Amino acid sequence: MPEGPEIRRMVDDIAKAVANRDAQRVFFAFERFKGFEAALAGRRVTGVSARGKAVLIYFAARGDDGPWCVYSHNQLYGKWRITKAGTEPKTRRQLRFAIFTKDKTARLYSASDIRLVRPDDLARIGYIDKLGPDPLNEDLTRADIRARIAETTFAKRGLGGLLLNQGFIAGIGNYLRSEILFVAGIAAKTRPADLSDTQQDRLADAVVTLIWRAYELKGVTNTPERVAALKKQGMRHGARRHMVFARAGKACYECATPIEKIDVASRRLYYCPTCQPA
Repeated sequence: MPEGPEIRRMVDDIAKAVANRDAQRVFFAFERFKGFEAALAGRRVTGVSARGKAVLIYFAARGDDGPWCVYSHNQLYGKWRITKAGTEPKTRRQLRFAIFTKDKTARLYSASDIRLVRPDDLARIGYIDKLGPDPLNEDLTRADIRARIAETTFAKRGLGGLLLNQGFIAGIGNYLRSEILFVAGIAAKTRPADLSDTQQDRLADAVVTLIWRAYELKGVTNTPERVAALKKQGMRHGARRHMVFARAGKACYECATPIEKIDVASRRLYYCPTCQPA
């Protein structure tokens, strides 16, 4: 499943294609929305944004009918494709939703969680309502994330599983979880209640730094300096992308200890036993 940075970059692409343009035509695959195709056609797409791993596309009001928002969640199989007008992607995926403008078309394939709501009613969607702070899509500081980590609600839950909970902090997925814990120097079984003030600060800083780095560098979480050095050594992109994730058995970049792999919350987690002592 794409993580927050991938969703945000995808939203950037969708916005570049259809935002601030008139939707000449709108398509819904689901019968319950078919009646809205004509209602949305001709309206301006006023914005495209992300909340966690959800995509929100806003349509302007028209006449007495107020604005609308199309909510979608890619889940495991959803995929957006952007093409020039009149061009259709070659794919066997099922088209679920599409916006056709004069120049570009944005199509969503395979996703099953699509809803049409008034913008003021977005909070009624369970996924949106339960989301934690979203570093990529809200105006948050490290202090905001630090305060979230300190909340008693999460105090006794191991961070290895907690970091995947979108109700804790939105946008973190499997590769970011391993990288964040490594940079913070914290073992997966550690609970927020076990952290010192300094460790909480390090964790909050790692969350903000790495989620933004992954967004800006297209999924790369390793330091830019190390990536450049590894590239000069001839290392392929996938191998130099992360510090610990998917590097089991390879030497830690910081201490040369072999990276280890475990399963936490039914998903693989990578860590350095020296840099992240239990």
